[in-house]
Amino acid sequence: MAAVVLNRVNSDDFPNTISEVIYEPRAFTCVDDGQIELMPDIESYRAAVNAIMGYDPTSGCLFYYNPRIATSRWMKERIPVDQVSVGNHIFMK
Repeated sequence: MAAVVLNRVNSDDFPNTISEVIYEPRAFTCVDDGQIELMPDIESYRAAVNAIMGYDPTSGCLFYYNPRIATSRWMKERIPVDQVSVGNHIFMK
């Protein structure tokens, strides 16, 4: 998620700050369902630091979902222009 957030900050199609991107209504289910309040694990910290340092395993993607648990029809019906798999998630531009 960290790389996607920074990619959105750098995109003209999204808000200009990390906070605005994260808290944009309905942008991330982890915000909607309260998971954002959980204590981050070491992997989360690493992802955030790596993203800030410029590492982007998504190659510039703006969207992501986990196809095993995603319930959003919008995301599942989205036609990927460019797609990258990282872990259990699909990332799309």
